[in-house]
Amino acid sequence: MANLQSDRLPDGARSSLLEGADKSTVFVALGLLALGAGLLSTQVSTQKAVLFVIGAGLGFALLHGAFGFTSGWRTIVTRGDGRGLKAQLAVIAATMICFVPIIAGYLPGEAKYGGLIAPVSLTVVIGAFMFGIGMQLGNGCGSGTLFTLGGGSKRMLFTLPGFIAGSLLASLQWSWWKLPGIGAVNLATEFGVPGALLLGLAGLAGVWWLIGLFERAYRREQGPLVSVSQTAGPRAGWMWRGPWSLVWAGAALVVLNVATILVGGLPWAVTYGFALWGATAASLAGVDIGAYEFWGWAKSPDILLSALVTNQQSVMNVGLMLGAMLAAGLAGTFGKGPWPNAVSIAGAILGGLLMGYGARLSFGCNIGAFLGGIASGSLHGWVWFAAAFAGSLLGIKLRPVFGLAN
Repeated sequence: MANLQSDRLPDGARSSLLEGADKSTVFVALGLLALGAGLLSTQVSTQKAVLFVIGAGLGFALLHGAFGFTSGWRTIVTRGDGRGLKAQLAVIAATMICFVPIIAGYLPGEAKYGGLIAPVSLTVVIGAFMFGIGMQLGNGCGSGTLFTLGGGSKRMLFTLPGFIAGSLLASLQWSWWKLPGIGAVNLATEFGVPGALLLGLAGLAGVWWLIGLFERAYRREQGPLVSVSQTAGPRAGWMWRGPWSLVWAGAALVVLNVATILVGGLPWAVTYGFALWGATAASLAGVDIGAYEFWGWAKSPDILLSALVTNQQSVMNVGLMLGAMLAAGLAGTFGKGPWPNAVSIAGAILGGLLMGYGARLSFGCNIGAFLGGIASGSLHGWVWFAAAFAGSLLGIKLRPVFGLAN
């Protein structure tokens, strides 16, 4: 989570917007955001331009809040600190209260909104378990890979290509993975909107309770949780320079995710965009992507190239990276980390491959399956969470092999 030093200004002093910022990074990020929004608005649609800007907002909030799903899952296990995972549960609960009625058609008007409702099968369990391992080795989930790369992480230069390659490979082998399952289960369809909300919120409350039990048991054995206090008070200009509290970052994620479904018709998701990027590159390299079952609609490179700017996930992913870049530039932290060594690079690539392959098999990542799936009322989201968390436990044990601390 965010751990920057506070920086209180003397009473009466004012903080410049760019004080302490990496100005070149800020101007490049702003320029690319303006260019992207302008081109999408004029060449594609206003809707896609708005989604691009929403994606930028998500990247800005994720970086300033250091809202990493991966670290939240790890710290509860290794330090008995459940704050990160509890923040994720709170975001899902608030999002669910909005999503389930929206998807069920409770809003006035004729607009239709879809949820991230996916099948439940053995394939999902295997894929989510793979993803859980990969997220700890790659040191980031789908959104984490994007916002840390946007923030200048050098390690993610290796995780993201692995993620894209794994996503593409799984899509090409899609026909191999038709394992037994029960199909998609929408809790709102089965139990009505009130029933779906009651079940979903009760499930989240149950997980929250289990986290509390684990925290108390851990502290009895290991002693009290050590926190970093910020005795100097709030950091001046924190809204644009960061860090944000988990409450602020989580609230931003809820608002922007609801904005995503209202504008785009579907909730925020990430990993299909990676598969699309990989398929486009492979098609341009001469691979007949349309010959594969998963890509039956993609009969030519031109169709895939067009999809890069019409697909909601692809557009938002780019916006997310640029929003994180802007946030890192304003904080003065862009690209500050060291280059990874060979062992760390190997872990980054392997983690990316496992996440990409697993996300395709399991219909999403921490955003599209865990957050979006559960918040949409999909049983698949709960199955994904259980299997991915189990995989994450194994991934945590493997991290030291690749030079990663726990």
